[in-house]
Amino acid sequence: MITDAIQKIRESTCISSPRFVSPLSEEDAVVRARLLKALADPTRLRILSVLSRHEGEICVFEIVACFHLEQPTISHHLRILRDAGLVDSRKKGLWAYYFINRDALVRARAVVEACDEAGLIFPTTK
Repeated sequence: MITDAIQKIRESTCISSPRFVSPLSEEDAVVRARLLKALADPTRLRILSVLSRHEGEICVFEIVACFHLEQPTISHHLRILRDAGLVDSRKKGLWAYYFINRDALVRARAVVEACDEAGLIFPTTK
């Protein structure tokens, strides 16, 4: 199949190993992409801003009150933030209370800074 064809090409051109190897594993790339996708939405950034201004937990209905969006839309954005590890929640009765995962924000900052240093976010033009 394709793998066999690639192997034959490598053997015929005397290439036994790839010339370039990504320093980022596939698993790390998936985790970082999920994190960056979660941050790449204005509503989710605003939700993080609301949550970061409060030390404790905020009930989902209080978050909804800060936006001109319906509760299902806010819940969708909160789920994406939770899946990325940026926020967490705790159920109290019928309500979910959300809070910032500060360790995840530190990791997110490191990922964004690494991308910036590599010229992936704000490439310099010369």
